[in-house]
Amino acid sequence: MKKRITSRLVLLLSLISLWGCNTKQPPVDAEGRPLIEKIGTIDCDMVETTPVVFKDKVYRFEYVRTNYWNNKTGDSYFRFVDHQTGKPTPSFAKGFHFGSAAVMDNTVYVTAVDKGDGERIYIFASHDLEHWEQWLAYELPGWGMFNTSMIKANDKYVLMFEVGKPEIEAGERFTAHFATSPDLKKWEILSRDHNYAMDRYTAPHCLRYLDGYYYDFYLEAFKGYEARVVRSKDLIHWEPSPLNPVLKASAKDKQIANKNLSDSLLQKIAAAENLNNSDIDFCEYKGNLIINYSWGNQMGKEFLGEAVYHGTQEQFLKGWFPAK
Repeated sequence: MKKRITSRLVLLLSLISLWGCNTKQPPVDAEGRPLIEKIGTIDCDMVETTPVVFKDKVYRFEYVRTNYWNNKTGDSYFRFVDHQTGKPTPSFAKGFHFGSAAVMDNTVYVTAVDKGDGERIYIFASHDLEHWEQWLAYELPGWGMFNTSMIKANDKYVLMFEVGKPEIEAGERFTAHFATSPDLKKWEILSRDHNYAMDRYTAPHCLRYLDGYYYDFYLEAFKGYEARVVRSKDLIHWEPSPLNPVLKASAKDKQIANKNLSDSLLQKIAAAENLNNSDIDFCEYKGNLIINYSWGNQMGKEFLGEAVYHGTQEQFLKGWFPAK
């Protein structure tokens, strides 16, 4: 009897322990918003980046613009940077712009335009970050496209793309439109009522999907520029988070997280005007989110920041839409 009671007690304590682990609440700020801890600046003249996990390592996809302080090629290009060591992979996609990365089925995909305000979106794919396959996803004559973000939602791929023109499609620049594909080769451009949002500046950057909801992390022109989030089940009707904004400019943006920055770059950071937190993107790694975003003046003088959220992607997404 004593042995049976002891066994039951061990089992009960184990269940309590598991229940405690599974119900651990991620941190929130004083207003109940998911707590994003800004670590600080890691680079200058760097904007569109995507942190991803590939083969159990964290990489940062970077769109290296022509005006990047250490770009001596005279052209734009893409690369991945090892998050731990800072070592870059071989560059690729020379001359392409506004790239975004995603890892699906042990393959790294990058979506991009061949020029800003361009008519063509391309896809790059690799199994090793060194050798890349490239193809045209679709072409929309007369359109002007910029940032992209691609996810897999159940049995289809969904691409969010930023539109600046024509006015009948964009409304107020810049607007999120959407395309879907069963195989990444044949794409259907969804009708113009699938958008967010044509009545004001709502520049999209990061798309996610969870439990039937699409989450659009975008840039709102409000007291400068703030990162916000909305969600939708059909890409037509959207619900804004009652806890917006997700990110806004603060003194913590200018903290220095990269100790290898030169004195001249440190002086540039210290003197910079800051009214913007934009281009947010993130990945989950070992139960935490690694977040990248841009800060600066939104007029070409921009800096790359990093932040962390001590919780899972599921907790982060649901945290912006608390149960009523």
